[in-house]
Amino acid sequence: MMKLLAKSAEEAGQTLGYKLYNGLATIADEEEACKKPKFAYEFAMSVKGADIKRCEEAACKNTEWAYYFARYVKGADIKRCEETACKNPGLAYLFAKDVKRADIRKCEEAACKNIEYAYYFAKNVKGADIRKCEEAACKDPKWAYWFARGGVKGADIKRCEEAACKDPYFAYRFAKDVKGADIRKCEEATYKDPWMAYEFARDVKGADIKKCEEAACRSPEYVYLFARLKGEKK
Repeated sequence: MMKLLAKSAEEAGQTLGYKLYNGLATIADEEEACKKPKFAYEFAMSVKGADIKRCEEAACKNTEWAYYFARYVKGADIKRCEETACKNPGLAYLFAKDVKRADIRKCEEAACKNIEYAYYFAKNVKGADIRKCEEAACKDPKWAYWFARGGVKGADIKRCEEAACKDPYFAYRFAKDVKGADIRKCEEATYKDPWMAYEFARDVKGADIKKCEEAACRSPEYVYLFARLKGEKK
């Protein structure tokens, strides 16, 4: 079988990718493999006797393959791979979550340059600095909402609410979905958008129907909707 595969490799021009995929690569292919980060990682993973440091040097020219190298290659220099991976916020988050001996603070600093990954870091990485991640997440109403709602233990509800209420839609969602929300504060934020004021009155327990109606009915189309809503709530 191996002879057939070797023959097929020869017929295919013995491309390195083909040989790595089919387990035909040898030490003689290491120099070629180290010209591309992906192949350097795959070579270190699959070829017995590979020069791990040489392959690592090549893999660490790319943030993604630096992460994979640290996670899966025995003998990887974690700090070296981490240095590269932390140039990308998403990979800094994954590095902290998945790689043993990762420097949580270093990865967190990098991850928090992206609002979305600041949220995921706080939610999924043991030892995360919740306040630091929260500060980053609260730069965007969407992620402030998710920070408060989405399972981050120790989230500051009031701080997240303040940020979420900069957008009428997320003010509505905050009041609807987050335990401990200040209904009045969220409600006032929806008054800027007639549709959200109507949604608030319809969906949020404790909404001030009259005030929501006053805000929404600045647009004539909501007069009918509110009349119907009040009939349903009787």
